[in-house]
Amino acid sequence: MTLPLEIERKFLVLSEEWRDGGTPMPIHQAYFMSDDGVAVRVRTVGEVGYLTVKAKKKKASQFEFEYRIPTDHAEFLIHTVCKRTPIIKHRYRVRYAGLDWDVDVFEGENAGLVMAEVELVHEDQPVVLPPWVGAEVTDEKRFRNSQLYKKPVSAWKEDLPPPMAAALRPVA
Repeated sequence: MTLPLEIERKFLVLSEEWRDGGTPMPIHQAYFMSDDGVAVRVRTVGEVGYLTVKAKKKKASQFEFEYRIPTDHAEFLIHTVCKRTPIIKHRYRVRYAGLDWDVDVFEGENAGLVMAEVELVHEDQPVVLPPWVGAEVTDEKRFRNSQLYKKPVSAWKEDLPPPMAAALRPVA
């Protein structure tokens, strides 16, 4: 049996150089639980609903079981069953140095946060970093979406080290 493994690295985004006019994909997501390296997420990506279970394996790897569900079921779970305001973000797909990067621009309680992530084939895969990324936050627990759901940026950005705080966009 082969288990689905997600290997990704995450970075804060420093500038707008990544924008090329691509169409953003709206994402709304919430969590049933997130504890001890396991997270159960429900989300909509555009008009499609998903239920996902993630279980941490090691540094940048985790098992990811994702299942498509009816969109109205996902919306009901997000807005009725889950306990907090959902994470709202727009995802842009950006190609750089042969890899697809997902750039997430957060709204709501996480407004000002822009992160880029790249999925890899193996943890030691070399990655050419785009000039628009800054600090790597793969190992920073607070930058996981499951943690941003529990404690959004608006609740902790004053506690960030200066290089990370500088990457947050001012909120109007």
